[in-house]
This record gives sequence, C-alpha cells and structure tokens, in this order.
Amino acid sequence: MQKHTRRRMLHMAGAATAALLAAPALAEEPFPQREIRFINAFSPGGTSDLLGRILADQLSQQLGQRVVVDNRTGAAGVIATAETARAAPDGHTILLASMGIMTITPQIQTVPYDIQRDLTPIVNVASVYNILVASPKSPIHTWQDLVRLGRDPSKHLSCATVGTGSSQQLSCVLFASLTGTRLEQVPYRGGAPAILDIAAGRVDVMFGNMPEFMGQIREGGLRPIAYGAAEASPLLPEVPVISKTGLPGFVIPNWFGVVGPGGMSPALVARWNAEINRALAAPEVQQRFVENGLQRLGGSQQDFLRQIEADRAKWGQVIREHNIRAN
Repeated sequence: MQKHTRRRMLHMAGAATAALLAAPALAEEPFPQREIRFINAFSPGGTSDLLGRILADQLSQQLGQRVVVDNRTGAAGVIATAETARAAPDGHTILLASMGIMTITPQIQTVPYDIQRDLTPIVNVASVYNILVASPKSPIHTWQDLVRLGRDPSKHLSCATVGTGSSQQLSCVLFASLTGTRLEQVPYRGGAPAILDIAAGRVDVMFGNMPEFMGQIREGGLRPIAYGAAEASPLLPEVPVISKTGLPGFVIPNWFGVVGPGGMSPALVARWNAEINRALAAPEVQQRFVENGLQRLGGSQQDFLRQIEADRAKWGQVIREHNIRAN
C-alpha cells in the first residue's frame, strides 16, 4: 500500500512539474515587448509610404510602443517581402503589402519565398483609385489621345511603373494590349521619383495610385486624364472613367493589406487584426484617408484571405491571356 501511494505521489509530482515547465510555452507572452518594425516595400513619398505612416502613428499610440516604418525598396516589393518572410513570427515585424506583391508578382517571376507558406495575411486596410496622369505640357488630354498617339509609329511614348508585378505595370500592359498602343515601360523604385519625371515631361504618362498624385494635381504639376478604377473619386468627380467611356475591360483595382511572417500564432494574428481595425476606426485616421483619396477597408483575416484568392485567380487569368512576364 505504501509503495502504491508513493508511486502515485511521484507520478503526480512529475505531472505537476511537466505542467509547470510547459506553462510558459503555452501561455502567450505579453505583446508588444519592444518597438514594432513596419516594413514598407516602396520609397518615401508614395501611397504605400503615406498609408504606412498614417497607420504607424495611430498604432504607436494604441500599443504604447513605437511602430517604425522601415522602407526596403527594390524589385517591385520582392526585397521587402523576403525580409518579412525571414523575420521571427513574434508579431514585432509586419509588412504593408500591395495587391501586386500578394497576387501578381509571384505569378510572373520567381520569388525567394512561398507567398502562401512564408507570409501570414492579417487584415486588408485600404483600397486606392487607379488614375492616369500626364504632364500639363503634354498633348495628351484624354485617354483616347493616348491611344491615338500610341498607335502612331512615328511617336515613342513611355509609361512609368514601379516595377514588375505592380498594379502600375499591369495597367500599362493591359491598356496597351486592349487598345493596340505601344507604351515603353520605365520602372522606378516608387511613385514619388516617377512623378518628378512625369511633371518634368521626361516620361509621358503613368497609371498609378491617386493619393500620391494629389499634391501635384492640386498645384498644377500633373494633369489627371482618366480613372483606371471602377469609379471616380469624390475628390475629382469630373475626371472620366476609362471603363465607362469606351474600354469596359479596363478596370485596375488596388489595395494594401498588412501581413506578417509565416507561422504567426492565431492569438497574435487576432491581436493585430483587432488593433488595425481599431486604428482604421480612429477619427483622425479616417480624416487623413478622406483627404488623400484612400478608401478604408478593414475586416477579418478571412475577408482578407478571400480577397487575396479572388484577385490571384483574376489576375492569373489576365497574365496568361496577355502573356505578361517580368522584364
């Protein structure tokens, strides 16, 4: 009887010790424990950088830790995405990912990560209007002018992009394919340096994100030509929509969402999703979105996953039909 009791007590003690040792691993550590690294794939001054800094300001207040925007530019977002994929999945590194990064680039070139295994989608945050712009000195006043000049063999037209797999590149390729125009792509590391060259007349046109054009449009440095989006923005309601004025197949949506490294725990994903949705609901964030032509999204992780899958399928079909490849 004594032996049986002793064995039972030793077994219970061992179980209790094992439980104590396992407890730290099972319990979620306090988060955040240090400053957050918010990786941005594009250069300062563009839409992605603007959006990242709006969110970083608000999230720093909410989390009680600095959220620092870290611009890792180059290769149309591949450098920043690879950096994120290599990071520890502890919630202290996140990426502001464009639609191109998540749904287009992996379909037209080899990338050093598995987009589905090595990244954790958290929440979609904003959609942006695609708009065609030119220099105010340009002879291009309508998108039909661009078609007419682009079909003229004596003309040589250029179209700025932010590299392979970007919505800007897709816009140039799809527009040229649908209209039979010739547009030479000129890649940049971000929207800001491209805008300088368009305003100076060194590049003819750009299909891009409306927020990064608004300052120059207001000051007369850029001419808005037409929307590549499905509808007009309330900020510039008089500008025509390409798909509603003769080219119904030309609609370029674009969005930016937050993703983390692969392997993030469900608890961390839920925490980040809640914090970002809370940030998007903040009055000052909503005001800055309106002022810059950003449309607020938010929602659940599942909402974001469904959007990614839908756009991956949609653009995969466009890529195959128009034989779009990395330059």
